[in-house]
Amino acid sequence: MRAQPALVLASSSPRRRELLAALGIPFTVTTPPVDEAALVREMAGATPEALASALARAKAEHAPAPADAVVLAGDTVVALDGQVFGKPADVREARAMLRALRGRQHLVVSAIAVRAGGQIALDHAAIRVWMRPYTDEEIERFIASGAPFDKAGAYAIQDGAFAPVERYEGCYCGVVGLPLRRAAALLAAAGLTPWPPGPPADADAACAACPDPAG
Repeated sequence: MRAQPALVLASSSPRRRELLAALGIPFTVTTPPVDEAALVREMAGATPEALASALARAKAEHAPAPADAVVLAGDTVVALDGQVFGKPADVREARAMLRALRGRQHLVVSAIAVRAGGQIALDHAAIRVWMRPYTDEEIERFIASGAPFDKAGAYAIQDGAFAPVERYEGCYCGVVGLPLRRAAALLAAAGLTPWPPGPPADADAACAACPDPAG
């Protein structure tokens, strides 16, 4: 039997590591040397889908990995009324993001890029998310915990203490940071076999097959 290629996750996100591990494919982790802030500035005015895809592609392209390895990268952005939110740079920005999102609907776009054989394949999931009307006091407690600063939009759907999300439509794993069914499909096309093997055929449906890391 032909050995599967090595898999490299080009991400420093612990959430992506946890989600990817659910597919049962051994992988190593590297951090791609990509200036995300500079790319965001360069793409000012781009759609959330275009920005997330460009960031994921750049990470896959520049990740250090053996030539015969498969590289998986991802990026997640939050968009509200045409404004794109990345990771907050400081307390003031985190507070502004959380107040803007409070009690409202917004879009989360999680893009994935897979580099294999000198080619890069892209896909993304777009998820509608509704936030509950949390209080200023809750915002301040969440900020004081230090949790918002490595998360797009300054929040995490899986955070049980803050629990900012009222409901969502689409892929739960995509909001966390890696739409697993779509990632599994790209990895399978690159010669890797997820376990359980392969995602359901309807990858556009809500991600019912994704494991719930909060469950």
